Amino acid sequence: MAGEKEKVCVTGAGGFAASWVVNLLLSKDYVVHGTVRQPGDSKYAHLNKLEKASENLKLFKADLLDYDSLRAAVEGCTGVFHVASPVPAAHSVADPEEFLEPAVTGTLNVLKACVEAKVKRVVVVSSIAAIVMNPDWPKGQVKDETCWSVPEYIKTTKKWYYLSKTEAERQALEFGKRNELEVVTVCPSVILGPILQSNLNSSSLLLVGTVKGGVESLGYNYWTFVDVRDLAEAQLLAYNKSEAGERYLCTSHAIGTEEVVEKYLRPAYPNYSYPKILTHTEEEKEYLSSEKLQRLGWTFRPVEETLIDSIESYRKAGIVD
Repeated sequence: MAGEKEKVCVTGAGGFAASWVVNLLLSKDYVVHGTVRQPGDSKYAHLNKLEKASENLKLFKADLLDYDSLRAAVEGCTGVFHVASPVPAAHSVADPEEFLEPAVTGTLNVLKACVEAKVKRVVVVSSIAAIVMNPDWPKGQVKDETCWSVPEYIKTTKKWYYLSKTEAERQALEFGKRNELEVVTVCPSVILGPILQSNLNSSSLLLVGTVKGGVESLGYNYWTFVDVRDLAEAQLLAYNKSEAGERYLCTSHAIGTEEVVEKYLRPAYPNYSYPKILTHTEEEKEYLSSEKLQRLGWTFRPVEETLIDSIESYRKAGIVD
């Protein structure tokens, strides 16, 4: 039918990163199918308030481990943005399956449903976790999309989240090749930026912990991050412009928390009680490049905009005073 809007699906639509993808797609006049665990739940109320949501957004009850629910959500869609993923409450979890099954099996379920529904292209959100854990990479050399985390090495560190992202991304790209499904992956660094949802996600805790006070040190004093809104733009660029099978590292800024606090936060918010220990070690630094994504036309916001917009959104949500 002439003039019919393109229909796409976003998995885990209520989450921090996915909510911004939904918002961007609606603003570009896509019809969006969003998968959530329980459509009527108040924690998804923010989605229904987005501009054009009333006419162009439909929420589907789905679970990554329930194939039939995913199949129903992707029906009629030309593209899928697979953003849903288990995120660790702690860096080390006793049972690796807690991450591996939803990440790997869940991703493959989405891709199988896409093949069956004749979806053309899938953008899978991976993570720099699938890039940075490589002991063989030359020290100090900038890491790009050619670098992969090494599963055997990750297992020795018991960082199961890293393993889940590495396995899920590798298998997604291989599945795409085998099944003639256009799969593109985007690997963001730590995701910061304003929240649309009312509850706090794990990556935002980094910034909340910095301004809420009560901690001597954050334990993670060098941040490699991307603004959640820029990540949404990166996914749409990859969807529209990338070759199938490509992988994109998505990061904007690498900055020590001392600079975050002294240059950006304290001048704007002098009354917060910031951690006392803000220095980082050389070992904490990651050297990463998003040049490949920038060649597609990707640009990103300045540090200050991300930090200030984030804190203003936490204040509005009542998370910080």
